[in-house]
Amino acid sequence: MQLLQALNDAGQRQVLLVDDDDQARVLDTVHSVYALAQRAIAEDSTLAGLAMKFAGSATVDIQALAAEGRLLAPLDHPDPAHLLVSGTGLTHLGSAQGRDQMHRDTAKSEQLTDSMKMFRMGVEGGKPAQGETGVQPEWFYKGDGDSIVQPGADLLVPEFALDGSEEPEIVGLYIIDADGCPRRLGFALGNEFSDHITERQNYLLLAHSKLRSASFGPSLLLGELPQDVRGTSRILRQGKTLWEKPFLSGEANMSHSLGNLEAHHFKYKGFCRPGDVHVHFFGTATLSFSDGIRTEPGDIFEIEASPFVLPLRNAVRREAARRVRVRLL
Repeated sequence: MQLLQALNDAGQRQVLLVDDDDQARVLDTVHSVYALAQRAIAEDSTLAGLAMKFAGSATVDIQALAAEGRLLAPLDHPDPAHLLVSGTGLTHLGSAQGRDQMHRDTAKSEQLTDSMKMFRMGVEGGKPAQGETGVQPEWFYKGDGDSIVQPGADLLVPEFALDGSEEPEIVGLYIIDADGCPRRLGFALGNEFSDHITERQNYLLLAHSKLRSASFGPSLLLGELPQDVRGTSRILRQGKTLWEKPFLSGEANMSHSLGNLEAHHFKYKGFCRPGDVHVHFFGTATLSFSDGIRTEPGDIFEIEASPFVLPLRNAVRREAARRVRVRLL
């Protein structure tokens, strides 16, 4: 079962449910997944159960909504400042190869890079036994709700950026309840857009390279993530496929368990503020940048994977120059 958010013919928000019959039904009197999740918490219900309760008879064509640019991110917050976007890296089997080569070229050394050391720590201790906490992963911050780009909209490359490349990932979506307990709503496809040329200069610039826009959706998969997720990431240029490659995710293809990644994110008290939403990217092992691709304005990223009902598509657009001058108060 999956949930989507979209605009109806009148430009008003609506929530859609895609069930086993692949029919997108409109939820009656429900206008946001955030509100639905808050109600599920208050009523001690499951999100899936409450969505079924409100599912009406009216259906819509989600392919048409996508073509018309009316799909929204499947989860947001009324106040964008209360939505935190973050992620983890070096979490997938094979994910360290491109990063290690990037930093080895810079260091010109045969010794293990810090990236490879971090990856090996995950392989050895990223999937702890039940009830235990394993080794902590690499972690990064991307921005708040204003950094999120809707499905179908343009991913923005800042004027000062050296690169803007895709990272196809699975995203965990969470809301913090009144007791400060994280509640996972489900999962979505994500494009954790990054500046890999800046990162390649020095791995200590990773934090800078991540402060970019990102996109996730269009659908929110309820319940557990399949152990083995297989998808395709591609770049289209002027209507033709420039680059295409399969990508793998799910715990069967990861060096960390999802539970371990969640434990190390939400161990911080500041990330357990009631009412906040968290969008957390779980990492990838597939990058066009590693294959020598350099994106251009107008390129379109397309990320698809089963069981998600729709692909995530976003174009690339470079922002105009912006200068900030600090003034004395």
